[in-house]
Amino acid sequence: MIVALIIACEVGFWVLLALALAVRYLLKKRRASVVLLLCEPVLELVLFVVTAIDLKNGAEPSWEHGVAALYIGFTVGYGHYTISWLDSHAAHRLGGGPKPPGPPKYGLARARHEGRLWLRTLVAAGVALVLLQGAVWYVGGDGNVESLRSFQWAALRAAGIHGLVALAYTIWPKKEPVTETTPVPEKTPAPEKGSR
Repeated sequence: MIVALIIACEVGFWVLLALALAVRYLLKKRRASVVLLLCEPVLELVLFVVTAIDLKNGAEPSWEHGVAALYIGFTVGYGHYTISWLDSHAAHRLGGGPKPPGPPKYGLARARHEGRLWLRTLVAAGVALVLLQGAVWYVGGDGNVESLRSFQWAALRAAGIHGLVALAYTIWPKKEPVTETTPVPEKTPAPEKGSR
């Protein structure tokens, strides 16, 4: 049941997002689109409540509960970023707005961008860890919580690996390729001997 609900929440996320952007840019109804976007957190709340009820009714903690916690964590960490990114692209494609700039590619600007993304991953992992730890405490010492613990380690590993990637961009920044836009000065011919 939890897997079906996770799939339904994921599909619902994208359907609500597509509807909100269509209402905003095709129908020009900004308030209605905001209402649709505000329904997005409701999906996560429903998933969280159903997961808690499932555990309360005696369900054995399993990978489905771990995936639900990771999904909620990802939505908290990256949901607003994803919606903003898609909104700027929809404004360009459907609303005649300017083309959104891509992320920086080189140097310290790229390192800062990767660092901000890593902070989002930390938030996502933190939310997932808290939810999973709550489930571990809720089940107590009598139940099998190994699957929940394994998803806690998965969240920590994801945050650690992403942190190493962000750190690599800081230590070894990608350098902008050198383009030859300045013409090379031509050699002036040497004066002939005997001429003044």
